[in-house]
Amino acid sequence: MGNKNKTISFRVNEDAFETLREIAEERDISLSAVFRDYVDMLVDYDGRVEVVPENELDERRESGEFPPTVEVPKSFVREHERLELEAEHLREQLEEHKQYVNHLRQQVDAEDEEDVVYLEDLDGESDEPSFQIG
Repeated sequence: MGNKNKTISFRVNEDAFETLREIAEERDISLSAVFRDYVDMLVDYDGRVEVVPENELDERRESGEFPPTVEVPKSFVREHERLELEAEHLREQLEEHKQYVNHLRQQVDAEDEEDVVYLEDLDGESDEPSFQIG
């Protein structure tokens, strides 16, 4: 199944709405995109997202609180890279098999034209006596 988009609706007061609209205009994006960006960040950081004024953002970055970091073991990274290489190799093999199947189909199509035997032609070539049921 594919990844289906879902719609979320909620209410905000008029002042908050105007502020959000101003943010969207500053970024030259739609209001929906502001919410999508926020939701994407919320999901990416497992709910650890805070909306802060820009003047506090630099302070938080310096303190190491934001953005949250996660250490990933090297074995995980290596396994991921190995799987990516294996997937690429399998894609290449699949492409080779597709080309081979197409080649075989072309051969079969070419041979079909030569190997067609019509029963009427066989009846005329036979030196044996013919029999009829009836």
